[in-house]
Amino acid sequence: MTRTLALSHRFSLLRTLLTFISSNPCNCSQAIFSCPETEPIFRLIDGKPSVSLCNILIHGFVKSGRNFKFAFALEMFEEMRKMGCHPNVVTFNTLIRGLFRERRIDEGIGMVYEMIELGCQLSDVTCEILVDGLCKEGRVFQACDLLMELSKRGVLPKGYDYFVLVEILCGKGDAFKALEVIYELWGKGCVPSLISCIVMIDGLRGVGKIEEAMRLVEKMLKEEGMVLDVVTFNSVLQDVCDAGRTDEANRLRLLASSKGLEPDGMTYKILISGYRGEGNQTEGELVVNEMLDRGFIPDLASYNKLMDGLSNCQSSRRYQVNKFGS
Repeated sequence: MTRTLALSHRFSLLRTLLTFISSNPCNCSQAIFSCPETEPIFRLIDGKPSVSLCNILIHGFVKSGRNFKFAFALEMFEEMRKMGCHPNVVTFNTLIRGLFRERRIDEGIGMVYEMIELGCQLSDVTCEILVDGLCKEGRVFQACDLLMELSKRGVLPKGYDYFVLVEILCGKGDAFKALEVIYELWGKGCVPSLISCIVMIDGLRGVGKIEEAMRLVEKMLKEEGMVLDVVTFNSVLQDVCDAGRTDEANRLRLLASSKGLEPDGMTYKILISGYRGEGNQTEGELVVNEMLDRGFIPDLASYNKLMDGLSNCQSSRRYQVNKFGS
């Protein structure tokens, strides 16, 4: 049927047929795309074929099998270029995925550079194929270096989410490498997603790098207005207070609140505990009163308990106000 449609120049119907076969695989579709007799379809076409038709055929050959069968896809790629049909990002993504599946990693990376030379814009899918393929081969650092190089060249898609790479690095204990990637790509305009930042913060906290985690939160808030969920934020706040830097933790809380964070009762309790541990009764009482104003203290007994806790600070001056009085 395909030969008849090609001979009769009914290419629209031929395209529809091939699309259907590719999208609905059956026993015969494997035979069609694994058979070298499909190649003469190109030779029967009078004039330049469409890139869509070429992509369908290349996809079919890539999907049909490995090793020598994959060679037909590469031959078709060369043939379409000879015929003046310019490959697009779909063409390259299909071939790069196939090369990675064949474990021809370096050839797959080489095809990315060929894309760049031809002025074909990389897509998010291109980057996902590269990162997933390299990480599966245990070449995680190479994936990092490749992304940073693409970023420096200005060809990395701005919307690409490198969450998977950050997660893998943090899972391996390489939080600093993950942070390097984030800052490098961020500096070139590829802003990390919120989930990537959360994973990064957890990774930094896991290796005891509280200063770096706090600076990342500040950068998120100041540059992007990106607000963490309150649970993650409270975890960072707790670490900073435990380090004896409650004033900095409170400033971070105020910055986050100005960007839309809704603190909960735990947020205030962490700060109060931090001030109590540092013997800073005055600042602690200010937080207690703010906590009261926001409705996080249910009754007088709870209020007095918090204030009594602060009264045991190193500061000798005790000050308590009954805001529940009439």
